Amino acid sequence: MKVDFARRIAAMNAMYKLPVAQQPTLPADVTERLQKFKATLMDEVHEIDDIVALARQGAAPAEVLTAIADLLGDVIVYCRSEALKYGLPLEAVLDIIMDSNESKLGADGKPIYDANGKFLKGPNYWKPEPKIRALLEDQGT
Repeated sequence: MKVDFARRIAAMNAMYKLPVAQQPTLPADVTERLQKFKATLMDEVHEIDDIVALARQGAAPAEVLTAIADLLGDVIVYCRSEALKYGLPLEAVLDIIMDSNESKLGADGKPIYDANGKFLKGPNYWKPEPKIRALLEDQGT
């Protein structure tokens, strides 16, 4: 039986003695933690340059796609682990964000684009932050 991703992240945080908060928590060292998290993400972002070089060198598609998959997977693992350190219910937050993204559609249910192809917000768009705040308040912040 495969354990779900969130539980695997919790087990990983426990194994590596990383913080785990049971409810939304803002630690006293939040600025230091955020700076370390940014540094970790920037290391991953810089790997994109290596993947670009690999693609430019004519590497096999499977090799480039493997590198991209590993990069994206690492970023997701780091983000999920970081959310657990703050006790954030990331999957529920993502649901709210996706619902908000879907609210951007036009009245006819279709995407709206400007002349440059940028995706615009439709008449029923709502910002996710108030619902995220309510979710966190319900969780005990």
